[in-house]
Amino acid sequence: MTPIILDMDPGIDDAVALSIALTNPAIDIKLLTSVAGNVSVDKTTLNLLKLTTFFKQTQVPVARGAASPLQKEFVDASYIHGVSGMPGYEFPTVTTQALTIDAVSAIAKVLSEAPEPMTIVATGSYTNIALLIQKHPDLLNKIKQFVLMGGSLSGGNVSSVAEFNIFTDPDAAKIVFKSGVPIVMIGLDVTLKALLSLHTIDAVASLGEAGKMLHQLMTAYGDSESGGKPMHDVNTICYLLKPEFYTIKDYWVDIITEGPAAGATIADTQNRWSDGKINAKVAVDIDTEAFEKWFIEQIPVMNQYLESTV
Repeated sequence: MTPIILDMDPGIDDAVALSIALTNPAIDIKLLTSVAGNVSVDKTTLNLLKLTTFFKQTQVPVARGAASPLQKEFVDASYIHGVSGMPGYEFPTVTTQALTIDAVSAIAKVLSEAPEPMTIVATGSYTNIALLIQKHPDLLNKIKQFVLMGGSLSGGNVSSVAEFNIFTDPDAAKIVFKSGVPIVMIGLDVTLKALLSLHTIDAVASLGEAGKMLHQLMTAYGDSESGGKPMHDVNTICYLLKPEFYTIKDYWVDIITEGPAAGATIADTQNRWSDGKINAKVAVDIDTEAFEKWFIEQIPVMNQYLESTV
């Protein structure tokens, strides 16, 4: 099993990613942390608790994270994810609460107690991670890698150049990319190719209670492309389990924090300023057929997990 810390802002595609991570036997979630992003941090925290309750994984600790970016004013994406962040399905009553310590303290505790360096997966803005880097630089050697959903080398989805997670807190992203910790950046260059067709989304509805839940969430999802809906955050979990699906290139990536290009992720593709240094492995292509087939195969795994915990 791969032990991970998962930092999220659910959000529908976060919810789909977490559903896979909670039930796949190859992944061991040591901690879930929330951050303001798709909706407020109060809502993203509640949504994490809803999903751990749904999948009977209430032993997985949840910690509430940052309520706003480091410097920018917070603006959510409820126009895409709905007011609650996870509309469309009536989840069971939440029976647990978040930890009494904040996300950064909880991450620090898990890292300090871990026998080996751990992977941190982030599918929302990187505010919690940036604060961890600032407050606990002594723990950076306990982080194996950051696997990040965010960024783009080919254009944005909230501006002509910026992807939402980076745009939400570009100052945090800059701190993360300058941290020296190995980074895998999975951005719009692949997530806008890794679409679930409307046929696949419809077919999921008949695949047990987990399929019904995911279908109702995905149907309510306001992010659509020609040919289907992108499940951006699912790619982080898919990469952990099936890295061979992805084409990766090594780059130095910098973050623009101000002006009309704020939130842009700029890779030195021509080695103009980085002197050959590399700070990120960037996913630039994906086997889309393999991704969709893999995704469908995860639904029976979820249902088997649910049935085994009844």
